[in-house]
Formats: sequence, structure tokens, C-alpha cells
Amino acid sequence: MYYKTNWALVVPLANESSDFVTFTSRVIEVLDRLESGTVYFIVDHVSKDNTIDLCNELSSKDHRFITVWSPENKNIVDAYLKGYRVAHEQKHDFIIEMDAGLSHDPRAIPMFLRVLNEGNECAFGCRFMNGGSIWDSSFRRTFISKAGTYLSNFLLGTSYDDMTSGFQGFHASVVDEILKFKLHSKAHFYQTELRYLLRKKRYMEVPIHYRAPSPSISKKAITNSISVLLYYFLKRIMFKQRP
Repeated sequence: MYYKTNWALVVPLANESSDFVTFTSRVIEVLDRLESGTVYFIVDHVSKDNTIDLCNELSSKDHRFITVWSPENKNIVDAYLKGYRVAHEQKHDFIIEMDAGLSHDPRAIPMFLRVLNEGNECAFGCRFMNGGSIWDSSFRRTFISKAGTYLSNFLLGTSYDDMTSGFQGFHASVVDEILKFKLHSKAHFYQTELRYLLRKKRYMEVPIHYRAPSPSISKKAITNSISVLLYYFLKRIMFKQRP
């Protein structure tokens, strides 16, 4: 069963021209089937190809797609937050975040909406539960994701099946809280940081199929991830030790 509601999809894009038509075609199929939804493309200076032109062209033809040029972004976290802020200002009930480039399959969106409609405040994509998977990915990339989930759960006291997925959705009230968080992540560990900060919310994990053709993860991103993880671990230990 699909639910009609005032929902939005936030998608940061950079150098996505090769997969743009395929990706947006799948998104359009979902929008048409659900007869609802608004998509916010977030583009900044990281994109060096004609992605912004493709976004603007689609936005001019289909009012459901809105292109947001955000040159002030300093990192990927800024791009996500920009998307949340713009969508939240437009009073959407639910806001879903996903990656472009066919890393995430738009056809999973109805499952996120169902979970959010069923009383959950958060819906987190999960590759490591029954029905989820990682494909077209290197052993190193898969290992880092699984090890990151295990280590994060161990140090932070959480119990998610997947702590590092970037496919997720929230009620508007949760997005309002996210926009007020003082986030420490500058790269993709932001997904783990959010899960930790939202651990006491009503949530459900949603099985997703993730495609990760790029084996590379920058040393800067890994360093930031370790730094933020240790920050919350030490904070958790200190808090527990207080009388």
C-alpha cells in the first residue's frame, strides 16, 4: 500500500551527468506511481561537469524537480543540510535523503514512506539486514562499511544493523532537530553521527540495495570519522561516570 502525503526527496549531486537520465527516470517513475513528491537537487562547486545544466533543464520541464545552487557549501554535510533546510522551509511532512549516481535505488522510496506513515519518526536504509545488499563494490569498501557499523555500535552503545548508510527519511519534526544539531562530521560519517544522535527516536531500518562502484574513501574522510567517533565515545563514557 502506498501513501499519498506531502513528502520531499533531497539529493546532492556532483559530476553525475553520465547517470543523470537513468537516475531521474527512475525517480519520475516513483513520483508518477505515488502521485506525490517534490525533489530537491543540491548542487555546488564540487560539480565540474554539466550536472547543474541537466538539473536546471529538468526543473524547467517538470515542476516536481527543484534545483538549488548552493555555492557556499564547504563539504558534503553542508549539501545535505542545505537540502533539509530548503525542504523543511516548504513544510513537507516527510523528508527523504538519498545519493544520486545510482548508488541508491529510488524504487525503495515507497518503503521509507510506509515506515514513516506507520508511526516511526525515522527510517534508516540498511544493507546488512534480510532483503538488503551491497553489490558492484570492492571488498575494501564493503569491509569498511561493515566494520564501521560494528565498531560504532560497540563504542556508542547503539544496536543498528547499518550505521553508515546514506539513504534515510525523517518526519519534519526530526528534521527541525537535525538542523539545530551542532554536527562534528565533515564527510560521510555524518550518517553515523545522525543515527547516534537520533537513537532514542522511534525508528525502523529499511532493507536497501546499495551500489558502490568506487573503492576509494579519502584519508581525510576516514580521519574525520575516527575523530568524531572518539568524541562521542569519550563523551558517552564521561557522562556515564558522572554521579
